[in-house]
Amino acid sequence: MAILSWLAEQRIQEAMRSGEFANLPGHGKPLELEDLSGVPEELRMSYKIMKNAGLLPEELTLRAECVTLEELLVACHRSGNNDTGERKELETKLSLKRLRLQQLLQERGLEGNAAYADYGDAIRQRLTGIEE
Repeated sequence: MAILSWLAEQRIQEAMRSGEFANLPGHGKPLELEDLSGVPEELRMSYKIMKNAGLLPEELTLRAECVTLEELLVACHRSGNNDTGERKELETKLSLKRLRLQQLLQERGLEGNAAYADYGDAIRQRLTGIEE
């Protein structure tokens, strides 16, 4: 195996000397490494696969929708908007999203999972920008 590593290293060095890597996208820029430290280890591979496919788990989508609805409610209160119908509609939507999220967590056995709770806190912080 050591000979294969050596051979690969030699070919990489040769390609670098001949300038084959000079025109690659991102050349000379730092790598953008993904920080998966907030994702429980047992969920990282599935998270990565779903992310690369452009999919998000339903619970993450629901959490993001809840944050958006909460922000809309705060904006309604700040603006002094007296349209109680709109506020009630937002509150109803938020309640339904929270119920669906709770149901999902129960179905998947994640409701009492400490790792998932920590992950949820990290996602909430990222979505809201507020540290608890």
